[in-house]
Amino acid sequence: MDKLRSMEIFVATVDDGSFTAAAARFDMSAVMVGKHIAFLEERLGARLLTRTTRRQSLTEIGEQYVEQCRVILAQVRDAESGAEAMRLVPRGRLRITAPVTFGSESLSPLVPRYLAAHPEVSIDLDLNDRTVDIVEDGYDCAIRIGDLDDSGLVARPLKAYRMMICASPDYLKRHGVPMVPGDLARHECLDFMHWKKLVRWRLRGDGAEVKSSRFRSNNGQSLKQAAVAGFGVVMQAEVMLIEEVRAGRLVSLLEDYVPEPRPMHLMYSKDRQATPKLTTFIEFMMAHFGH
Repeated sequence: MDKLRSMEIFVATVDDGSFTAAAARFDMSAVMVGKHIAFLEERLGARLLTRTTRRQSLTEIGEQYVEQCRVILAQVRDAESGAEAMRLVPRGRLRITAPVTFGSESLSPLVPRYLAAHPEVSIDLDLNDRTVDIVEDGYDCAIRIGDLDDSGLVARPLKAYRMMICASPDYLKRHGVPMVPGDLARHECLDFMHWKKLVRWRLRGDGAEVKSSRFRSNNGQSLKQAAVAGFGVVMQAEVMLIEEVRAGRLVSLLEDYVPEPRPMHLMYSKDRQATPKLTTFIEFMMAHFGH
């Protein structure tokens, strides 16, 4: 028998005053009510009720046990109510992991808009360029750039991740404007340390490598600032450089040779139970970054 069910029937028997009344409440026979109480007594190794032809009364152990049952059943109802509320209303902590540049330049400015729409949700946003295990590390979802492996995760396509090549007007005035990829051999090409060797400054339709820069960094923002300061040519994400171009602090270069846009996806586990906090965030992401 189900212990919680037996507890409910025992409490009802005490509150209603008889097996018959409890049986009517649960739409069962009085005999079945007796079986549930006998099940509890067998597990406890003690009598809970004494019965005569006219009345029933609690034993000393029964008096203590019925109060404990009330507390346990109230806790179960509270837990069920909380779970039901979480299923119906977006609430709770949403853990997201995203690449540093996309997360800081594109996603972070929009997070307050999502939180304003869902005041009972909080967000932990982890910006990291390494690939994490979403399930093992306890994330609700991840944004990933590049080709996907067969991870078993749900992958929702987002807008492709585009690159730009830029330099400042002052730098170009001093060093000239590169017109084709081969011209970069004569320029200071700022180097991103996280690039794999095979893709480092590999432009579309051209496999020529550029000389090693005197300034390398694992952070795209620092390379952008060096380019704005007139030190060299930078190749970084469009989302990082576009505002500098619009403001005239950088000039877009070699647009016909920029590497092909890379695919970007929103990832989450297909086995994770759908909750409003996750489903509403997925809808939010697709509205702002979907195809």
